[in-house]
Amino acid sequence: MKDESSATGPGSITAGFALGALGVLAFSLSLPMTRVAVQQIDPWFVAFGRAVGAAALAGAYLLATRAPRPARDQWRRLSIVALGVVVGFPLFTSLALTTQTSAHGAVVITVLPAMTAVFAVLRAGERPPLAFWAASSAGLLAVIAFLVTTGAVSGALNPADLFLLAAVILCGLGYAEGGALARSLGGARTICWALLLSLPVTIPVTIVAAAATPPHADFGAWSSFAYLTAVSMFLGFFAWYAGLARGGIARVGQIQLAQPVLTLAWSALLLGESVSPASIAAAAVVLACVFLTQRTRRQRPSSEPGKAAIAQS
Repeated sequence: MKDESSATGPGSITAGFALGALGVLAFSLSLPMTRVAVQQIDPWFVAFGRAVGAAALAGAYLLATRAPRPARDQWRRLSIVALGVVVGFPLFTSLALTTQTSAHGAVVITVLPAMTAVFAVLRAGERPPLAFWAASSAGLLAVIAFLVTTGAVSGALNPADLFLLAAVILCGLGYAEGGALARSLGGARTICWALLLSLPVTIPVTIVAAAATPPHADFGAWSSFAYLTAVSMFLGFFAWYAGLARGGIARVGQIQLAQPVLTLAWSALLLGESVSPASIAAAAVVLACVFLTQRTRRQRPSSEPGKAAIAQS
């Protein structure tokens, strides 16, 4: 398969966009599912237990594909990925959503695409043009305006928002580092090795959390936990990191602008809430901004080693 990580033609943009969109679709249910799970299961168990379960799936995948071990420098970068997306984001969102709704969380998570773009510059050497930043900012403002004006969130910042902000910062770092590493390691192997690398932390915390507060929940809570384990923490990253590697971290990361709107849409479907005309209008604006970010010319990072592995992600 031909490498497309640095290409600027329509084909490579379509591949990166499609994979990124699939990842965002998978992640759009993460906050609602976390909200359901932590109502009956200890948030520490939800955050770390799902990582342990996903690590079991990752180990099976790596064995089945006979994946080679990462190089020494890749292990260091994998630790950053693990800190951001395996430990940091799940933990802080679980803690926040014990007292806040997923709709409220969607407001704070709106800044994640911008944070991902910032770390794409700092960690992956990307240099998006001014037009990209303009389209990205417009999309960010559109989502915030939609969520605030439709009453999806109310009230001032509270301690839960600090958890959400910490989650956003660490997740943006993990996305950018993982997307850059996926150029050489492959998207699937990047998240798999990060999950296994996290086991010395995730297993003890899961055991302690289960001993302190034995998990007892109904089918809905356990189903949500299963989704977080198999999709949010595992399969979603296969597509997401592959999309970031192919289409550019900053550019493909902007697809996340649609995630808060998707999150509210899922909440409407699950809770039977109506979708207002404002929702449709906001979605149209966001999609237009995402389209514009995809049309800006991608500037190649200063270093893109080992591109061939992208074909294996």
